[in-house]
Amino acid sequence: MTALLRYHSGLFLRSQRWLAPLLLYAALVAVGVRPGDPVLGSLGIAAAGLLPVAAWSVRICLTQEAAAARAVTAAAGGRARAHLAALLTGAGWPVLAGAVAVGAVTGTGDLAGTGGPAALLAGLLATTACALTGGAVGALVSRPFVKATGWSVAGLLLGSLLVLVTTGSPAKHAVAALVAAEGATRPPWASCAAAVLLAAVTAAVSCRAGARRE
Repeated sequence: MTALLRYHSGLFLRSQRWLAPLLLYAALVAVGVRPGDPVLGSLGIAAAGLLPVAAWSVRICLTQEAAAARAVTAAAGGRARAHLAALLTGAGWPVLAGAVAVGAVTGTGDLAGTGGPAALLAGLLATTACALTGGAVGALVSRPFVKATGWSVAGLLLGSLLVLVTTGSPAKHAVAALVAAEGATRPPWASCAAAVLLAAVTAAVSCRAGARRE
């Protein structure tokens, strides 16, 4: 699995297709967050902005290989494992970007009534929840479920919006807990755990479908 992760990460970085989602995330954070704003609300905005970026990143990693190269990778590592490595790569890089954003927002935000370590932990959990939820969206709107680019992009945008506003979504719960908080807040452990479970189930379904159809 390590070799597959390195392979997909190398493809992702060398292709420079990561630039577009990264710039989108940087723009969202720059527009939505200002130094000196209440830190919890700013962390909620940063977490919410990561969700469509993670979905986009997962879609990139699932579609970046040509059909011939994908067949070789599947033959070498197994179709399900190769598909899982692409999913993990697509979701892993946004988590890293989110962690950097959380550190920057915590360092520049207004910590009045909120401890720095508590805000940092809450922000990391919320961004992880949003990244994993976005990754689940990206997996469901990419191959093997949706192969047409137009429908895939439309599903990505609509799915990202729905999981941000739908009651019961781990991402919505995590973001709302931060944005609505006044002063100290409880770290959104439950939301993060629910997002991990959602991502695991989605990955299992996606890998199984990919192994059968491709």
